[in-house]
Amino acid sequence: MGDDVGVIADRPPFMRFVAVGDSFTEGLNDEIRGDGRHRGWADRVAQLLVTRQDIEELSYANLAIRGRLMRQIMDEQVPHARALKPDLVSVGAGVNDALRSSFSLDALCTDLENSVRELTTGGSHVLLFAYGDPSRRSKALRRVADRMRGYRTATLDIASAYGCTVVDFWGIALYDDTRLWSADRLHLSTMGHRLTAEAVMDALGLGGDAWRSPVSDPPRPGWSRRRGSDAAWFVAHAGPWVTRRIRGVSSGAGLVAKDPIYRTVHKAGASLPPLP
Repeated sequence: MGDDVGVIADRPPFMRFVAVGDSFTEGLNDEIRGDGRHRGWADRVAQLLVTRQDIEELSYANLAIRGRLMRQIMDEQVPHARALKPDLVSVGAGVNDALRSSFSLDALCTDLENSVRELTTGGSHVLLFAYGDPSRRSKALRRVADRMRGYRTATLDIASAYGCTVVDFWGIALYDDTRLWSADRLHLSTMGHRLTAEAVMDALGLGGDAWRSPVSDPPRPGWSRRRGSDAAWFVAHAGPWVTRRIRGVSSGAGLVAKDPIYRTVHKAGASLPPLP
């Protein structure tokens, strides 16, 4: 996807896939799995890798935890991921950093590059994300648009230097559709996770680009309904988020990774077995 950064030619199938990151990769607000955790695009990618590579099974681990910053991911998740010796690792993080008042683009990109260097020297192929322009769908997020633009530029440079695959959402109109986002307006909905999994497969050369096409437009609600929706969003989501920031409490405090060790995705039904 974009500038020929990514698709791997003449490679063997991926047999061990590890996902690291924050709530985006944890899969927040997708369908609930049998163990009570969210499914998410990474779970869906694990299933698609089995079917589209025509392999019997895949080892899959998801180390992502909501609220994590890039430095925490580099220190905690990346060494764990490298120890699992995967042939494919996805790194999806950075938005939490961009939302902080103490944001440093240089520090964020340095931590991302160090993470990529550690994973690639360990023999893994790395999948990165260049996130979309948040100002296209949210006035509240316009203040971080320049931060995300700078982060995208650095991500593409890092990917080029280390031979990573990039899923680039910048300018993709489909992701302006409110139906791809959950009620908190920050995390993907089930539709968003499903299409993101297809975007990953496209970037890896294992799927088409039909996911880029806008879906039919929903009816636009009236002004009063939009204002009521904004008020409800602030009470249910924005207010608690601000409170956590003031208190210095992460949304992921006390949580552990949902799949810290490999689970097997089987070809028959391409589904994850239930947890013991």
